[in-house]
This record gives sequence, structure tokens and C-alpha cells, in this order.
Amino acid sequence: MKDLKQFNIQYNGLKVASHLFEYQIDNTFFEAFNFDEFFNANLKIELTLHKKSTMLELTFNASGTINVACDVSGEPFDQEITTTLPLIVNFGEEFNDENEELLILPYSEFKLNVAQYIYEMIVLSIPTKRIHPKVIDGTLESEALKRLDKLRVHEEKTAPDADPRWDKLKSLITEKKT
Repeated sequence: MKDLKQFNIQYNGLKVASHLFEYQIDNTFFEAFNFDEFFNANLKIELTLHKKSTMLELTFNASGTINVACDVSGEPFDQEITTTLPLIVNFGEEFNDENEELLILPYSEFKLNVAQYIYEMIVLSIPTKRIHPKVIDGTLESEALKRLDKLRVHEEKTAPDADPRWDKLKSLITEKKT
């Protein structure tokens, strides 16, 4: 990963209290992770760190937009992102991040880099199916949508005729019950 030193938090020198850290995230942040699914990103991260005598409680809050392509029309649009990630940091003999809500840092550590947690929180908050809001309300005009509409199979609204064999089988069931 490239230079992500601004995401280092030296918790060793902090007082036992709440501390607020703010970060502005754009495409350069995602380039450090070789992630290029966005056209543009504009996110604000507020990290609240509650330092206690034996542990740290972190709460990440992200809000903003990412510019992505619509899965239906291919048109770019701004996807709103609002998400929260809680994380508890305890201290132990060795590093352990097997639990997604609990991080154990060695006693010898004095800083924590939160870039990976911010990255995962944002990427996991993106909907798996991205649909342009104007596709949903039907106001988007695009060549892709016009072609999809031409290729759509138009179904007839007529109900299929009932098969007399099924009626005979149904009568057998009702006769058996009586």
C-alpha cells in the first residue's frame, strides 16, 4: 500500500477520554488499495475513539457519495453512502484480528492504522446491484434502455385454460377427506 500514514493513530499519548478524527476520502485513497470500481469518491469519515484504561472503542461513520456505473443502463451516477462500523480494541500478547468486531493488539504497540477498516467499511456498504435513481422512477433517457425495451419479450396477460385432468385429481383429494 502507498502512503497511508495520515491514518495512523498514536493512542499511547492520548488521555482517557473521547477523541474525534476526521478524514476526507477520494480516489487516491482507493488507489492505494488497487481498487478502481469507482469513477469518483467524495466521502467524509468521522472516527470517534473512546480511550479507556484497558481498551479502545472506535466508531467509524462514513457519509458522502461515490460515482459508479448503473448495472442496468451503464450510465454513471452518484451513489449515496452512509454507514457505521464499531470496533473494540483490546490488548494482549499477540496481534489477532480474526473477529471482525474485536481487534487485539500486542502490549508493545503504540499506534493503530485505521485505513484498512475505513476501506472495508466503504466497500462493504456499496449495494451489490447499483441502479440509477432515474431508472427506478422511469425518467432516464438512454440508448441502452431503449434497446433493452425493444428486446423485451412482451407477455400476454391472458390466463391459461385450466387442464381438466387437474380438476379430476383435485376431486379425488376432496373425496378422500370426506
